[in-house]
Amino acid sequence: MDLSQQEWAERLATDSNPVILDVRTEDEWNDGYIPGALHIDIYKGQGFVYEVDQLDKDRPYYVYCKAGGRSAQACAIMGQLGFTTTYNLVGGFSQWGGEVVKP
Repeated sequence: MDLSQQEWAERLATDSNPVILDVRTEDEWNDGYIPGALHIDIYKGQGFVYEVDQLDKDRPYYVYCKAGGRSAQACAIMGQLGFTTTYNLVGGFSQWGGEVVKP
């Protein structure tokens, strides 16, 4: 499900067991990320599918990339793998106004 920046942040703040998933590249991750995010680069291809498939499919996943395209693709892949709830951050990290961690 696509969510606006505000909707994504509001749902995340009230969710009791969320997983934040960053699907950007290593270089993008090193520019900063949303606190608590798990990093799995979607460009790993089959490696991405393998790593994601190991995750708990019943938890809600808040997925983001730089602009929203790759995270939408990741949400679609996750749905095919049996994940029940995924939220795509429309506009991605480039429009994120919340807290950021700099590695």
